[in-house]
Amino acid sequence: MVEIRYFAAIADAVGKDRETLEFPVGATVADLRSMLSASYGPDLDKMLSACAYLVGDELTRDPKMALTPQVDVLPPFAGG
Repeated sequence: MVEIRYFAAIADAVGKDRETLEFPVGATVADLRSMLSASYGPDLDKMLSACAYLVGDELTRDPKMALTPQVDVLPPFAGG
């Protein structure tokens, strides 16, 4: 089980700020994106491609990064 936390525009797009999803061992950020696009529609994938992912303690955009028990989906933030 992986707890996915959503922020800002992504939270608005999926209609929640978190959910728990089941993935097989070794699942990656690409697998997460595929599952979310299948669940919430293909338009979400365009948004997800611009996001960074906090996987464990590492901020990444690498689709091959293995998931950890908690992943944050972070859209680009404006401001400074």
